[in-house]
Amino acid sequence: MIIKPTVTDLLEIFNNRFELVIVTSRRARQIAAGSPVLTRVNEESSVTLAANEIAEGKVVKC
Repeated sequence: MIIKPTVTDLLEIFNNRFELVIVTSRRARQIAAGSPVLTRVNEESSVTLAANEIAEGKVVKC
């Protein structure tokens, strides 16, 4: 099973792994709490949804 987007793909958006983890986890918590999902990917995992949103440019670092 290949997981998309890969960490390598996401690191092209964020230069720092730690920053990527913080943004992804923050967005995943928002999704788990009921925030609307911004991607059309059909997935149950809030972390995967957050990663897809970041890869699609729908979530940016603050």
